Amino acid sequence: MIRKAKVEDGDRIAGIEVESSRYAYKDILSEDFLYRDLTVESRAPVHKYWISENRFEEYVYEDQDTGVIKGMMGIGMCEDEDKKDAFELHFLYIDPDFLRIGTGSEMLQFFEREGRARGYSEFVIWVLEDNDMGKYFYAKNGYVPDGKEKIFKRWNKREIRYVKG
Repeated sequence: MIRKAKVEDGDRIAGIEVESSRYAYKDILSEDFLYRDLTVESRAPVHKYWISENRFEEYVYEDQDTGVIKGMMGIGMCEDEDKKDAFELHFLYIDPDFLRIGTGSEMLQFFEREGRARGYSEFVIWVLEDNDMGKYFYAKNGYVPDGKEKIFKRWNKREIRYVKG
């Protein structure tokens, strides 16, 4: 079940971001960053703030039987100047223990349904240039690079914009 995140989900959401980043970005970001700087303790307050202030609409994928939160995402209006009429998946992280069982696909489909319900027909996702796993996942789901790139300042890494619609 996908539901709106609550402030009390913040620690688990941060844990998913940290573990997923360590898994997906192990060959992209430094070990120093992944294991010293990127921690649940540093990220939980950020997510709790975002949820309480509705900075991003955060959602979680919660197993209906066990109550375990397996994934999280942030969605909302696109912040790109040239895509003001698009809906953006700001981030999507799946706990590595629950990869390749459909959780990410379900969350992506939810994002698109939510966007269409709000009147959007174009969808945007920024993906790290070196994140082959992410690029493959989005391409498999109909997203294509549109030629736009930018530097993700927090990590000083190039991102590529993928669009669908």
